[in-house]
Amino acid sequence: MRLKDKVAIITGGAEGIGKAYALGFVKEGAKVVIADINQTEAVALAASITRKGNEAIAVKTDVSKVDEVDNMVKKTLEQFGKIDILLNNAAKFHRDPAVRAMVWQMDPVEWEKVIAVNLTGVFLCCRAALPFMIKQKSGKIINVASSLAFFGTTEYSHYVASKGGVVGFTRAICREVGQYNITVNTLCPGYTLSGDLDKMPEQSKSFEINTRVLKRAEYPEDLVGTAIYLASSDSDFMTGQAIVVDGGNVMH
Repeated sequence: MRLKDKVAIITGGAEGIGKAYALGFVKEGAKVVIADINQTEAVALAASITRKGNEAIAVKTDVSKVDEVDNMVKKTLEQFGKIDILLNNAAKFHRDPAVRAMVWQMDPVEWEKVIAVNLTGVFLCCRAALPFMIKQKSGKIINVASSLAFFGTTEYSHYVASKGGVVGFTRAICREVGQYNITVNTLCPGYTLSGDLDKMPEQSKSFEINTRVLKRAEYPEDLVGTAIYLASSDSDFMTGQAIVVDGGNVMH
């Protein structure tokens, strides 16, 4: 098992893609912290994992709030004593909807909401976890962006800007923490059928599939292997990179 006895915080880990990451990490031997704004689903998932003989806790976390992020790290250390992996997955998109609008029609409040979760939330989680990774001189940070950071799309300038910011932020902080044997990489999913996205109109699903080299829908499970790779020793000499997993739509 590639993540045996590793402690992983997964933000937005209670549902959808985050849940797939959590279950995939557990199968590889990790102890997981399900940090999610949806406490009900987070507790249910953690309980399901522990019933099967693995270790997990749920921590209610809004990643845009400093005190809740600090509490997330505090609870992790109280339960497990260390942080090996931080997977910054929480975001506003469909599960927690980002309001669509052309940039000249966008309410600045909506812009700030998306930036607060998708970009500032990544900063706050890294800020809170890194002192402990630096102390132990090891760590893996996986920041989740999106293939849209390289492609762009209409009516989502706030989302695209936030995810482009995640890519840039990753490249900046990896240079700050490399001396402590900490790697920081970005995982960039394509349009993934998860939760509410399962209800996409068939026409929209077909369009997404037709723009890809691999002619099928993308599912959460398609991302888990790459996340495990970035969290494991297999990627020890890789940092500052953005890996797009979208079936061959965006190539950079």
